[in-house]
Amino acid sequence: MKESKDRLLNVDALRGFALFGILAVNIWLFADPYFASGVNNPRYTGALDIAVRFVVALLFETKFYLLFSFLFGYSFTLQLAAADRAGAAFRPRMLRRSAGLVVLGVLHGCLLFYGDILHLYGLLCSLLLALYGRQRRAIEVAAVLLLLAALMLAALGAVVLLAGEGAPELKPVFAKLAAFHGDARSTQAFVTGEFPTTVALLLFGQGPSAFAMFLFGMAAGREQMFAKVDALRAWLPRILRLGLVGMAGAVLYALASELAPGGAMIIFATALSVLTAPFLTAAYVAGLLMLFDSRHGARVIAALAPMGKLALSNYLLQSVIMAWLFTGYGMRLCDELPPIAVLALVPAIYLAQMALSAWWLKHHTYGPAEWLLRAITNWQWMPQEAGTQPPSR
Repeated sequence: MKESKDRLLNVDALRGFALFGILAVNIWLFADPYFASGVNNPRYTGALDIAVRFVVALLFETKFYLLFSFLFGYSFTLQLAAADRAGAAFRPRMLRRSAGLVVLGVLHGCLLFYGDILHLYGLLCSLLLALYGRQRRAIEVAAVLLLLAALMLAALGAVVLLAGEGAPELKPVFAKLAAFHGDARSTQAFVTGEFPTTVALLLFGQGPSAFAMFLFGMAAGREQMFAKVDALRAWLPRILRLGLVGMAGAVLYALASELAPGGAMIIFATALSVLTAPFLTAAYVAGLLMLFDSRHGARVIAALAPMGKLALSNYLLQSVIMAWLFTGYGMRLCDELPPIAVLALVPAIYLAQMALSAWWLKHHTYGPAEWLLRAITNWQWMPQEAGTQPPSR
C-alpha cells in the first residue's frame, strides 16, 4: 500500500512541477501582446529584456506541455485501475471524463484564456481509449510515428510560411492590446474570437506531439514506472545526459526566437524543437526523480504534490489570476511590465498557489474543478470533506 501511495505522490509532484512551466509560458500570452507574433516587443529591447525572453524560450517553451501530456497518459492508467477497483466499466467513465474536459476547456477558452489545452486533452483522450488495450510495442511505435508526423507538419508549415513570407501581420497585436486595455466585455469578445483559431493551431501544431506523449505516458503507466524507482535509478543519469540533445535544440530555438522571430530560422528551429524537446522533457523528469530520491526529496515531494493533486483547479486559477492582472477583467497591465517583472510574477503566483493548495487539502478531498470532473466521470455525487472516501460502485 505504501508503494502505491509513494507512486501517486511522485506523479502528483511531477504534475505540480509541470504547472510551474505551464505558467512560465502562458503568462506571456497575457502580459506581452507581441508574444508569438513574429515580432519582439519594441518597448523592451534592453539586454535584460533579451536575456529574459531567451531563458523562457530555452527552458520552458515547447517543453512543459509535453511533460503535462506524458503525465496525462500515465494518469490514464491510474483511472483504469480506479475503475477496476470500483467494479465500473472503464470506457463509459473515460468518455464522460473526456466530454467533461472538452466542456471545461471550451468555457475556459472562450471566457479566460484562448490558449486553453483542456479541450485538446479531452478530444485526444477519446482517441486514447481506442489504443489502451494494444501491446506496449505497438503503442510506442505509434508514439514515434506521431512525433515524426508532428515534425512533418512543422516542415509543411515552414514551406507554406516561407512561400508567402513578408512582414508579420501586427493587426492582431494591436487588437489584443486594445481589448486587454478595454473593459471586461471587450476582453471577453477578443478571447472568444481568438479561441476557434487557436483550437485549429493547437490541434495540428501540438496535437500529434501531445498525443505521442500520451502514448508514452500510458506505456509507462502500464509498467508502473514511477512505482519502480529502484529499477529506474541506474537509468536516470543516462536519461539526464540524453537531455543534452534536447538542450541543443532548445538553444537554437531560443536564439531564433530572439534574433529572427518572424523569419525562416524560427520556422526551422521550431521544427527541430518538435524533434528534440521530448529529450529535454525526459531529462526534466529524470532530474526530478533523482531529486525526489535524495536526502531532501521527501520535502520537495510534500511541497509539490498538493499542487499536482489540484492540477486542474490550479491550471484554471492561473488563468483567473493572469486575466485579472493583465486584461480588462482587472488591472489591464498587458504591455505595461518589463519582461523581468513578468518573469518575477511566475514564482510569486506559483508559491501562492502552493500555499493555497496545501491549505485546501487540509479541509477538502478534491479541488473544485477536480470534484466536478470526478463527479462527471463517476456520474455520482462525490464527498468533499478532507479524509472522506468516495463510495465505491
